[in-house]
Amino acid sequence: MRAGARFGEARDRCFAGLDSRDRRLAYELSAGVLRRQVDLDRAIDLSRADRRLHDLLRLGAYQLRFLSRVPAHAAVSTTVDLARDAAGEAAAGYVNQALRKLAGVRWQVSGGGASHPKWLVQRWNARYGEAGTARLIAWNDRTPALTLQPARWDLDTVARGLREAGVVVTEAPFHAGLCPTPDTRHLTPRSLPGYDEGAWIVQDPAHALVCRFAAIPRGSLVYDACAAPGGKAVTLERLGARVLAGDARRDRLPRLVETVRRAGVAIRVVAADLVAAPLAWSWADVVLVDAPCSATGTMARHPDARWRLRPGIIARAAARQRELLAAAARNVRRGGMLVYATCSLEPEENEAIIDEFLTRHTEFGRAPVPPDVPVELLTADGDFVTLPPQHGVGGAYAARLVRSR
Repeated sequence: MRAGARFGEARDRCFAGLDSRDRRLAYELSAGVLRRQVDLDRAIDLSRADRRLHDLLRLGAYQLRFLSRVPAHAAVSTTVDLARDAAGEAAAGYVNQALRKLAGVRWQVSGGGASHPKWLVQRWNARYGEAGTARLIAWNDRTPALTLQPARWDLDTVARGLREAGVVVTEAPFHAGLCPTPDTRHLTPRSLPGYDEGAWIVQDPAHALVCRFAAIPRGSLVYDACAAPGGKAVTLERLGARVLAGDARRDRLPRLVETVRRAGVAIRVVAADLVAAPLAWSWADVVLVDAPCSATGTMARHPDARWRLRPGIIARAAARQRELLAAAARNVRRGGMLVYATCSLEPEENEAIIDEFLTRHTEFGRAPVPPDVPVELLTADGDFVTLPPQHGVGGAYAARLVRSR
């Protein structure tokens, strides 16, 4: 990650060979360090430490402060061994001394959003108020549940297979998937019943709800223009659409292909840049633009996202989103639909994009609200929105626009 990889990509690559127990611990350590980095750095005083030791010290300190099931002596000795391998005997001695000092200290965990960038907390305070922001931060700082969506099997068959294997299952909010019990939420998905058969995919309930909100008629030809990693494409195909899934980033295509292959769906995958190389004019019944965004609605699931953001990134993301939406509009046939979605909480990336688009593209208007979407997930304009602490799912936004001419 320090070299630029996203947390999810690094996790999948580095944890692939671990058994379930070690995978759970590795996830807890790495995600926990990202969530609590401010507190850890304040306690350790990294200014005096070799840079090669910074993450090792954070890992050791996190175990001492937040993991009661790991004995202090084990946390210290393991970290000392890692430091010795990384930087030699002198480094091992420094780490040993630093962590033993911490072991007997009573920590006070910071409040007031210290686990998030200050500029982002100030931004949310202005929009949600201090109490609302505190709830959002608390949501982001906890470990999210694993949620499964049906693929080759229906929902009842997936649930039965899990229960027969001794896995306790609960239903996700708004009937949007199945959640294994918290004790198994960090099991490798490969270890759960149905993985080899492609019975289900892992997908946040908010993303499944976006597909439900899209309410695409069965048999419609859908172009999912920013499809990787493929969850929405699979869900739309299961709901009866004919899907062409494309993505401009070639490095993301293998993940998209793997999702489609596992789920056993009839989806064609293409490498296509929606802006630079549009496929055709006015050909699709529906175009879905699941736009790249600041991802402020998914910080619980992606604990590194908070530290990758900078104040100007929202404006840059919005500029790209306007470009993608305008390009997507050219692919929609008359009478067809354009669906825009993000996993952002920021209005500049959501309703502001749609309002500006409708001003510039008078041939489009908002489509009627689908009948089976819970009213609490709809804005006054009929767009879809989820707020994590309020709705118990990740943050998402979507709008349905229909082309009249």
